[in-house]
Amino acid sequence: MVINYTKQMKTHNSYQLSGNIVDIVKKRIFKGVIKVQNGKILNIIEKPVSADQYILPGLIDAHIHIESSMLIPSEFARLAVTHGTVATVSDPHEIANVLGIKGVKYMIENGKKVPFKFYFGASSCVPATPFETAGAELGIAELEELLQMDEVKYLSEMMNFPGVLFGDEHVKNKLNIAKRFNKPIDGHAPGLMGDDAEKYINAGITTDHECFTLEEGREKIKYGMIVQIREGSAAKNFEALIPLMKDYADMVMLCSDDRHPNDLVKQHINDHIKRAIKYGIDPIEVIRSCIYNPVKHYNLDVGMLQEGDSADMIIVDNLEVFNVLSTYINGIKVAENGKSLIEPVQESAPNYFNATAITIADLEVPAEEGKIKVQQALDGQLITRCIIADPKVENGKVVSDTSRDILKMVVLNRYKPAKPSIDFVNNFGFKQGAIASTVAHDSHNIIAVGTNDMDIVNAINLVIEHRGGVSLANGEEKHILPLPVAGLMSNEDGYIIAEKYDFLDKKAKKMGSGLGAPYMTLSFMALLVIPDIKLSDKGLFDGKKFEFTHLFDK
Repeated sequence: MVINYTKQMKTHNSYQLSGNIVDIVKKRIFKGVIKVQNGKILNIIEKPVSADQYILPGLIDAHIHIESSMLIPSEFARLAVTHGTVATVSDPHEIANVLGIKGVKYMIENGKKVPFKFYFGASSCVPATPFETAGAELGIAELEELLQMDEVKYLSEMMNFPGVLFGDEHVKNKLNIAKRFNKPIDGHAPGLMGDDAEKYINAGITTDHECFTLEEGREKIKYGMIVQIREGSAAKNFEALIPLMKDYADMVMLCSDDRHPNDLVKQHINDHIKRAIKYGIDPIEVIRSCIYNPVKHYNLDVGMLQEGDSADMIIVDNLEVFNVLSTYINGIKVAENGKSLIEPVQESAPNYFNATAITIADLEVPAEEGKIKVQQALDGQLITRCIIADPKVENGKVVSDTSRDILKMVVLNRYKPAKPSIDFVNNFGFKQGAIASTVAHDSHNIIAVGTNDMDIVNAINLVIEHRGGVSLANGEEKHILPLPVAGLMSNEDGYIIAEKYDFLDKKAKKMGSGLGAPYMTLSFMALLVIPDIKLSDKGLFDGKKFEFTHLFDK
């Protein structure tokens, strides 16, 4: 991996650490001394020592979208290292949907400027579907260019599982490019089971982070697929899937997928480990799952605490409480006692944003006969349900109904002026106000939900004014966190962004939402590849039939 740190951090040419050494290769723990020289582990000597601390390899997030932290890679690294993370397997799918291959290269180059090991994928589905407007496309030529790069380790998230199952020629070409370069292929097939799951896996797809039941996870493992247990800011499958590790430890990885900045300040993969150990799983098997397994699967040059390896390691107090005392990457100490030692990087802010301000008239929904299809959000899940309800009608228009928690939702094209798409959503719980965001998977158009049209308009126009961000409007009260990098990330200090986002998150919850992460949940309401129904800038979409549907249930 080519690294060119700016303001490179200084470290002693050689030093040694002592304590309980966790050897995940030989699956043993012993007391000893580790000698480090020039960023490599020179030797490991087993002998009695007085130190009670534990030394183990640095942690890896096996699947994450850095963009969802709202931080550029260099700032993500500053926060993540305090929790013992030394590397990520990162799908740049989000910025690729906005800026294409230029966006992917932006992430790679920025990541090289700090002592952290970012490994990126070539995003296989940009745009994710033809049923939404994206800012760019990664075609065969772009995927081939990316997969030839050393920093690109895999073909990421083959979300078009119908295309795999039906032998779509374009999809097969993408899979074949990855196979030609001998790079693994990540999956994305929520709920896929039986013969379809076997066929999908036999196409060469090796992982899935979208399992949401234990039965699904077991079946996919049976067919040879690695299951990535996900616990992010909104999508949480840890409790459902962690039993897999007891029987299939070598077929499991740990990942966060999406993590908002205020959550990243508090914890990362270290929390997954603590919870898994409390669940009663052998600590060495837990630690292997988020180091050994991804290193071997993705061919990563992350050290595993063996002689000759890069000195990528962490020190923790013990394997129960698992407090991270310090983190080292290539022998450089990058975090100590919860404080990041990585310096911020000044970075540019590329973007693609051409939306124009909207008015209340743009949000009118004329009433029709019959009931309406309502998109029901599920806390902690990407899937939604379709429920049928009577609309609330005022002056011949369908409006939000806070008494039944049926609120108006809007998706607006951010790449060119257009009319908004509108549906109604349940389970956000707002009693007042509105929120909006340009983080809206997968195409990242503007998405908003609210209790009244004026607040929705104000929240949307705030993000338009700043060419991207997350916002809140409640009468005279208006707030925004600008995200100038592709409308997805900030290039400011990550700790400041975490505070600002936390402020908005708490404000949203004070307006009545009981969701664990209202903004993150909102971002998934436009994710067409996850059933049952979602909303794109082109209209209401049936994720089961994979076609547009009508708001009114006729």
